[in-house]
Amino acid sequence: MLLAERFDVDEIATEAHQPDYNVAPRASVYGIVERMPGARVLESLRWGLVPSWAKDTKIGDRMINARAETLAEKPAYKHAFARRRCILPADGFYEWRLQPRQGARKAHKQPMFIHRRDGDPLAFAGLWETWCDPSDADGPWVASCVIVTTRPNEMLEPIHDRMPVVLGEDAWSTWLDPENHDLCRLAPLLVPAPSEWLEAYPVSTRVNKASSNGPDLVDPIEPETLFQ
Repeated sequence: MLLAERFDVDEIATEAHQPDYNVAPRASVYGIVERMPGARVLESLRWGLVPSWAKDTKIGDRMINARAETLAEKPAYKHAFARRRCILPADGFYEWRLQPRQGARKAHKQPMFIHRRDGDPLAFAGLWETWCDPSDADGPWVASCVIVTTRPNEMLEPIHDRMPVVLGEDAWSTWLDPENHDLCRLAPLLVPAPSEWLEAYPVSTRVNKASSNGPDLVDPIEPETLFQ
């Protein structure tokens, strides 16, 4: 598997996923974790963090993103930040840029696809947790995750006021190390990625519908079709 090779994974503990071009909360996504120092595992994680103390998994629908500035304070994230960090690989992500009113056309939010210029997968900083239904001791364990976000870089600023934390390869080991509880060493990693790493281009508004999927969603569209 290409992801396992790119992220120097030691063990693959998941079946291959079908390509997903419009990932929604509750979807199963790839995550790279270290349950033991230096041993990277590629796993499947449910997008939307479910804290260990939650009554049910519905809370995860509200926990798909976590602000870097408050990770150490929020009860839902602080323990995972200290001990259960992961990398969530992705080919890219969508954000919506407000297009102002033009003549008879109303203001419009244009979806943009953001990806690495060099074609490498993005390495989102993430947190993960495991949860079991407190009313069913024999029930299955759910492994879930959340994407850490930060302020935008100069390239993303005109599009959105937040962006995922994208880790450079030199930060992977520090972020994943389960024995690294030094939040002062981790905090400097949670900054915007350099603008030159990324490229953004407009895509079809079909991505606005959760039911839409397929590789054509990330095809660039011509400027004159932005409002169609």
